[in-house]
Amino acid sequence: MTDSRGRSEHIEPDAEPEPEPVSAEDAASGGEAAEPSAERSGPRHSAARSSRSPWNRKRDRVIATAIVVVCVVAGVLVWASGDQRATSLQTAPPPEPLPAAPTEVPGSLTEMWREPSAATHAPVVAGPTVITGSAGAVAGRNALTGQVRWRYARGLELCTVGTEWSEALAVYRKEMGCSEVTALDTETGRRTGQRNGDAEPGTRLVSDGKHVTTTGDTLLNTWRNDLVKTLEYGRVPAPVNPNKQPRTGCGYGSVAAAGGKVGVIERCPGDSADRLTVLESVPKDSDKPEEVFSVQVAGRSAQLVAMSDEVAAVALPAEKLLVLYGPEGTERSAYPLDLPAADLEGDPPGGVVSTAHGARGIYWFTGSSTMALSRTDLTPQWTVRGTRGPGTVFAGQYVVPINGGLAVLDEENGRTVRTVSVDRRGYGGPVFLDAAGPVLLEQRGETLVALR
Repeated sequence: MTDSRGRSEHIEPDAEPEPEPVSAEDAASGGEAAEPSAERSGPRHSAARSSRSPWNRKRDRVIATAIVVVCVVAGVLVWASGDQRATSLQTAPPPEPLPAAPTEVPGSLTEMWREPSAATHAPVVAGPTVITGSAGAVAGRNALTGQVRWRYARGLELCTVGTEWSEALAVYRKEMGCSEVTALDTETGRRTGQRNGDAEPGTRLVSDGKHVTTTGDTLLNTWRNDLVKTLEYGRVPAPVNPNKQPRTGCGYGSVAAAGGKVGVIERCPGDSADRLTVLESVPKDSDKPEEVFSVQVAGRSAQLVAMSDEVAAVALPAEKLLVLYGPEGTERSAYPLDLPAADLEGDPPGGVVSTAHGARGIYWFTGSSTMALSRTDLTPQWTVRGTRGPGTVFAGQYVVPINGGLAVLDEENGRTVRTVSVDRRGYGGPVFLDAAGPVLLEQRGETLVALR
């Protein structure tokens, strides 16, 4: 038999009791020795009636052993072919603080390290940790040396990596698209959460400071900090409650978010122009979107450049205009755009226009220029031509990448204060910047480079 802990107990039959001696009186009567009474012979009768445990038979023990072996082998096969077999996690203690950034941008910068990071489109920085993503692995690195401090790897394609809520967010691809998101503590690499989702291949992560939205051609998902989905918008796979989306059959262009709202450019059947829709990030029911407004804009191939709490900025290529829409979807103002046609051709990669935030404004990289927009009302402030990316704040100054190096700008008026030479080893594509203490980081295509 088996006890409550699953241990096998072997039961031996009771020993045969010795018969009681026959008394002289009984013998004198000529009778045979009497059978012991039921009361006195209890143990003997019990032993006689007890059968051996069925698990003591050799055949049954062989069967039980075979069952155990089959279960163990099946478990090993499932583990070997499952996600756990192809998942590894290396954690680390919290990092030491970085040295302070210099008081101004240095006159020269030297490459300190470089690493592949195909899953990031721009540097991903969280305090003293720089996060890279490549070949299914997410790594938290020392910003000064590039040394791996923590690492999380899976035998799956890594769709994208971002950071929010002091966590690195790694989105992996499975059969149904980029459907798995894992949250990792940016200091230690400890896994803090994991959810299944419905993000589409090519997705990127867009944040409003509190929530994160995955972009897509036909579906948007928004999560809060515990990775619970707060919004699904578009073509929902296998909806539990159908007919809750305001429109069907629409395709999506570009996406932005701010102030608890998500904006998207839609192209819907029957519309004469593109549509700007702004949604609440957290509707009452996640599967029933709540529109702040939805209006047709004045043209096709529109791009949602940026959003503030009250305003959305939309670029119209054919009309060569930047149009600002208020909180009710009304057109507030429009500004001419003097840009090459190639700058606004097609939708941006991943459905996200290249922007960065500085002390004074939001900086839009058009493809050939960097345009400063007011942080509050998104009105254009100035434009610097001949840039390679939106730029970042480094050493208390705003810097933008240019051919052969960096331009240090006066953030108030866009004037170039000075330039710094950087050897990019023949790389000629867009450059996206961020900073970690005294280290300036450049994302050049699928490679991350650290300068100091």
